[in-house]
Amino acid sequence: MPRHFLRFTDYSQAELLALLELAADLKTRRGRGEPHRLLEGKTLAMLFEKSSTRTRVSFEVGMFELGGHALFLSPRDTQIGRGEPVQDTARVLSRYVSAVMVRTFGQDTLEELARWSSVPVINGLTDLLHPCQVMADLQTVLEHRPGAEGLKVAWVGDGNNMAHSWIEAAQVLGFALRLACPEGYRPAEEILGPARAAGADVEVVSDPREAAAGAHVVTTDVWASMGQEGEKEARERAFAGYCVDRRVMAEAAPEAIFLHCLPAHRGEEVSEEVFEGPQSAVWDEAENRLHVQKAILVTLLRGG
Repeated sequence: MPRHFLRFTDYSQAELLALLELAADLKTRRGRGEPHRLLEGKTLAMLFEKSSTRTRVSFEVGMFELGGHALFLSPRDTQIGRGEPVQDTARVLSRYVSAVMVRTFGQDTLEELARWSSVPVINGLTDLLHPCQVMADLQTVLEHRPGAEGLKVAWVGDGNNMAHSWIEAAQVLGFALRLACPEGYRPAEEILGPARAAGADVEVVSDPREAAAGAHVVTTDVWASMGQEGEKEARERAFAGYCVDRRVMAEAAPEAIFLHCLPAHRGEEVSEEVFEGPQSAVWDEAENRLHVQKAILVTLLRGG
């Protein structure tokens, strides 16, 4: 069976750190203009049920720089959009391509695709998890701080797929994570429960400033994600007071960085002052999607 990249808990601490080390190496080689066409002749199918700027461009450019080719497939471009079972699409694509990246709604769709695929499947995002983004976040953190030992991360906002992947990352890598979420918008117990049972240093609180106290990283996301547009007004009321502003950042460690997976709504989940300020590392974070995903592709298709 192929090795997939679906979630953090499928990997050991050593394996995740090796991926991040490879990502840093590929970034250095790219910066020096050194060719690294490690996937000559390989093809990636990119299945998009949810649109994205960063996911599409980073995977497509990544495959090109690695010497391979990427195919963009929207629901209009495949028979999935006309009701073909996921298991049938998985078996057909496996005969054509070297790997599949899927960005979709349900975690069950991703897992069904992986179950029937004979090539590696990568989670480009589901409503439950977003591991590629948090890998990019971790690469950004390690560029500012040597190692995860003693690391404290604060999440402010919705207990969504990003929060869930941060929880799983904390579970595997062993850093401290504090999440500030309003009642009714806390992380799912199916993610929190196993993490706590595994001894993860994860705590959910209500006050953003409490979560940020002493943190080396403060991160957030939009209040209404894709598919939740109809909840926008209710969410704005629920998340009042959850904006990452200078008062929240003042509680963090002096060397703390601010992260946001983008797109950002300035004045809602983050103030303009913080987003464009000296502690913001959002553009490095966005770039690092390219490097970590190249590392994932190389590892899955070449064994590292």
